[in-house]
Amino acid sequence: MSYVEVPGARVPIRMWADPAAVEDGAMRQLHNVATLPWIEGLAVMPDVHYGKGATVGSVIAMRGAVCPAAVGVDIGCGMSAVKTSLTANDLPGDLSRLRTRIEQAIPVGRGLHRAEVDPKRLYQFPTSGWDDFWSRFDGVADAVKFRRERAALQMGTLGGGNHFVELCVDSSGSVWLMLHSGSRNVGKELAEHHIGIAQSLPHNQGLIDRDLAVFVADTPQMAAYRHDLFWAQEYAKYNRAIMMALFQEVVRKEFRKAKVSFDPVISCHHNYVAEERYDGMDLLVTRKGAIRAGSGEFGIIPGSMGTGSYIVKGLGNAASFNSASHGAGRRMSRSAAKRRFTTRDLEEQTRGVECRKDSGVVDEIPGAYKPIEQVIEQQTDLVEVVAKLKQVICVKG
Repeated sequence: MSYVEVPGARVPIRMWADPAAVEDGAMRQLHNVATLPWIEGLAVMPDVHYGKGATVGSVIAMRGAVCPAAVGVDIGCGMSAVKTSLTANDLPGDLSRLRTRIEQAIPVGRGLHRAEVDPKRLYQFPTSGWDDFWSRFDGVADAVKFRRERAALQMGTLGGGNHFVELCVDSSGSVWLMLHSGSRNVGKELAEHHIGIAQSLPHNQGLIDRDLAVFVADTPQMAAYRHDLFWAQEYAKYNRAIMMALFQEVVRKEFRKAKVSFDPVISCHHNYVAEERYDGMDLLVTRKGAIRAGSGEFGIIPGSMGTGSYIVKGLGNAASFNSASHGAGRRMSRSAAKRRFTTRDLEEQTRGVECRKDSGVVDEIPGAYKPIEQVIEQQTDLVEVVAKLKQVICVKG
């Protein structure tokens, strides 16, 4: 589909979703964003749903300003995937041992590594820039500097919520490795620190929603936020890269006889800020629950833990600021999912997937998410599908 344009206060709201099907709270948030004095454009993805300040599934382009709540507290959250030389025929009938090996290699939930992971010992890990990255931690907000040790031990860990590690099979029978995570606790604390500062600034006092507080260009607060934002985005990228390398090591050891090889890793943020140029203007483009989908760029759009995911290639649609959805998107809150579904429902909806099926992950049940096929159909002018994947193992925190 092409987008539907809904009038907004300062810019039109371009929607790759049916406005009538979007919850009232999310529509109010979109209209609130469209009132911001610095806004130059707003694109809404088909997985849009209510968030804090700004909806999840929105792309906000501003000139000379950035809204930290429109990035989200998991700065740099995103996806990584890699195709392997294995096929479905190489997989054992019982996948529980492989799932256990993955969980042993990659800490989940609040878990940490016992010692810092040395990237130099990891399989094909790109170590250039690693030392420079950590040296820049000295410049982050003083309020978060005491988290240095924890940040180092959480590097290469999954977290909880909707984060996952999966082994998938595509429609041709090829096996893929895929994972979803972000900047862990250090990213969350940096985000919350800067959101608090933004909300205290004089120019934000008259905003329609205090959660939309922004930093403006050429101020010390903006400079400090940009430093910490881009550092946290890099942390998230390294975090996924280390997890993927650990995942690859597990697979290589488990399938030693097959001499597994891997294609280049596909990786994309979906909670982040990028400096981009549109219509002759230099803009700060915030994607909260959206991936960049420039022409020919690979991306990953996952579904829920029992459905499947898509590898896509961007079509470079400038109307969406070269963006696409980041996943299926929730159709009900976590608390609503826990009220509605049981562990028996979870077992039924994840049949055939080696995964947790206990009460701790009922809020992640496929029924709590929008149908991923419908979400893909609503953005055929944003991306083309390269591969459809179905998970056979799903590890969650």
